[in-house]
Amino acid sequence: MKIAHTSLLLILTAIMLQARAQNTIFLSQGKIEYERRFNQYSLLEEDNTWSEVEKKSMSQFRTSYFDMLFTRNKTLYKPGAREGAGTSPMWFSEQPGQNNIIYSDLENEKSTSQKKVFEETFLVTDSLRKIRWKLTDETRVIAGFNCRRANAIIMDSIYVVAFYTDEILTTGGPESFTGLPGMILGIALPHQHVTWFATKVESVSVADTQVAPPQKGKKTDIAGLKETLNTALKDWGKYGQRFIQAAML
Repeated sequence: MKIAHTSLLLILTAIMLQARAQNTIFLSQGKIEYERRFNQYSLLEEDNTWSEVEKKSMSQFRTSYFDMLFTRNKTLYKPGAREGAGTSPMWFSEQPGQNNIIYSDLENEKSTSQKKVFEETFLVTDSLRKIRWKLTDETRVIAGFNCRRANAIIMDSIYVVAFYTDEILTTGGPESFTGLPGMILGIALPHQHVTWFATKVESVSVADTQVAPPQKGKKTDIAGLKETLNTALKDWGKYGQRFIQAAML
């Protein structure tokens, strides 16, 4: 009797899992909204009187929103229509990455990025960033999708936590983050005090003409952009290095 009861439970479980699998929708095109959240207090020195005064004139967190259109093998990430929140100090009113437009050709492993740095706009064309991800067993739900955690180190020292879903077939993500077996819906850079998390995913038709690389800006590649920034910010000390890291993401 006990064996029969166990067998019945196994059969029912198998039926439920099969039904769930049949009802799962796997997206290969659509639109994702990401919320970018940056802790601006991380820019200030600790135990500093000036820093305490500065905090009173700025928000701790600055949020901004980006939209990403995706097809099976291409993505286009750009500033969204939704207005962000948070006030910044005058000396850091335009943070790196606030106006990025990033096109990723996942099939051919190419990327074209339009990045505004101070008063100049760069058009950066290069290969997709190679990221050695390590998958974990941790899971969470983001924007209604089951996601799995992966970790990595990029640019020699930046620790990355990502959450991706295999329910979206496109292997892209926000900014230049790609290379996981599904769409990246969450990114956290703990030591850089910045996160990107999807707030909603829409299943909409996306034409190839809607996912096209940006065209404006001074043409360069990743190495050229880094060299330009290193030269321009060589006397900025620690703040300059943090600015370069943010601009290179």
